[in-house]
Amino acid sequence: MTAKSGDSVSPSASAFTSDSSKSTKRVPPPESSESIQTRFRVIASFWAVIIFLGFPIWWKTTSIYRAHLPIQEMVDWADGKTCRPVYPLEIHVAAPSLQLTESQHLLRTTQHTLDDLNEFAAHHLRLKLANDTVAHTGDDKVDNLDNRPSDADAADIALTVRVLPEEGLVTPRSELQAHTTQLDVFYPPSQIPSPSTSNPPLSTFIAQELQRIYGEEKATIAHILSGESSALDSTSPELTESISRRLRRSMQYAETYHLSFSLFTPGSAPSSWDIEAAIQEYLAPLLHAFSPISNFTIDTQVQLYATFSPMTPAPVYDEAESAWTLKKEDLSAFINAAEWPLNPSIGSGPTLNFILYVPDPSQSPMIVKENRASSWIVPQWGGVFLLNPQLEKNQANPASLSQDSLQSAFKTFSHQLLTLLGTPSTPASLPLRLQTLVRIRAASLLLSASSTMGSLARLTESLPSIPIPANVASSVSITLSHLSAACSDLREGRFNAALASARIAENEAERSFFEKTMVGQAYFPDEHKVAVYLPLLGPIGVPLVVGLIKEVKRIVAAWKARRRAAV
Repeated sequence: MTAKSGDSVSPSASAFTSDSSKSTKRVPPPESSESIQTRFRVIASFWAVIIFLGFPIWWKTTSIYRAHLPIQEMVDWADGKTCRPVYPLEIHVAAPSLQLTESQHLLRTTQHTLDDLNEFAAHHLRLKLANDTVAHTGDDKVDNLDNRPSDADAADIALTVRVLPEEGLVTPRSELQAHTTQLDVFYPPSQIPSPSTSNPPLSTFIAQELQRIYGEEKATIAHILSGESSALDSTSPELTESISRRLRRSMQYAETYHLSFSLFTPGSAPSSWDIEAAIQEYLAPLLHAFSPISNFTIDTQVQLYATFSPMTPAPVYDEAESAWTLKKEDLSAFINAAEWPLNPSIGSGPTLNFILYVPDPSQSPMIVKENRASSWIVPQWGGVFLLNPQLEKNQANPASLSQDSLQSAFKTFSHQLLTLLGTPSTPASLPLRLQTLVRIRAASLLLSASSTMGSLARLTESLPSIPIPANVASSVSITLSHLSAACSDLREGRFNAALASARIAENEAERSFFEKTMVGQAYFPDEHKVAVYLPLLGPIGVPLVVGLIKEVKRIVAAWKARRRAAV
């Protein structure tokens, strides 16, 4: 019997089909509850260690410490809202030849005239009688000096005015003592102010003299406080230009300056100089007078065979002057900085270089062509003096320079030092000029420290990733404290104390702003942190995150299954 092809199935084909269906439906055995719980505990333990141990340790070891800073107070100092500097100058008036009532009337009328002439309220003159009484502006009340504060709290006496009669005078005249803080005013005996006179000529004369003495100081302080070249309407353009030029040429204030005196000569002589005696005789008194403002250190050197730079134009002989001349525009290249051993800075403070150059006899005398000068100032650097010894024909330079031969040079160096330190050119009295310099430096330091505080506040707010160490907060606290003390001292007329406080404030402000740990972190952006962490955390984090996601999915699926079973 023949079988039909459609009705018969091969045994081997049937077995293969059965085995394939079984293999496609084969699934792994279900996990036991113990293995599920074990996997859950392993994953949970890893994440527990990360969250409760690893993350706090990482946070503690990588967090940036930022000490608290009084940001608003710092900004207020920078904006000038906390302190407006004032400069009340105490001037004593002594009139031994006048009666007490006449002296009081002279004082009041002079004070009223001064107040009318003054256009800069921050700088005003306060007159007081020196004969055991004190007069007050706009008030007839007179207090005894026995109630004055102690010397430590008393205001600095800026000037003493002695009013003296002199026969033969038609109008009053004044005489300012060059080496003291005393102004002598001589008046005709017929001009004794009477109580019935509202504006005696003597009062007007004294007020105008005081305005003239303190005119440059007032304009300079107004320029510093306002930052404008013409802060006062009454300031002449010539005075404004003089103040701007002086401020550009002067060195930045420092607590200590280093003075370097150098003797240069193109030959072998002079090879020595009596420098110590010259410094003691001509310079030491000036440095002593500067001691309330700055300190000084000194070094000296002698350099033989000091030739000009090849790029410097050679001196030209002038028949009319009978001298070798240097052009004014070539003076900037006179110093051979490449070969002359001139250190730009020695020690902690800035260096002022003073060069004494003795020309070769074949090029002597040597002067500046335009003004026939033998000296000039290099702004913010130092000064140069050309010493031309009196020589006979074909005579060599002396082997040594005596103290007397250095007199003219060191007198010039003294004037150059005053200019480089920012000392005003008026009045004629050096003590008054130094007092003015104290007030000018106090103003500049006060503004500089306040500006630094504002810059530090803006820096810390704009860069939240930089650390603020505790020493920075301490320096800021010291700065603000001394700024307040300086402002209070200025208001009370204690200018030396104000300068001392402002100097400390400036030093602490600079120390806090240029803290090296802050500067190092200022240039570490967040992109660098990502580049550091990804290679470390990537291989570890991916398995942990994937395992956590799978475990969450399993828990969600089991929860849904229980809900369906319950329904």
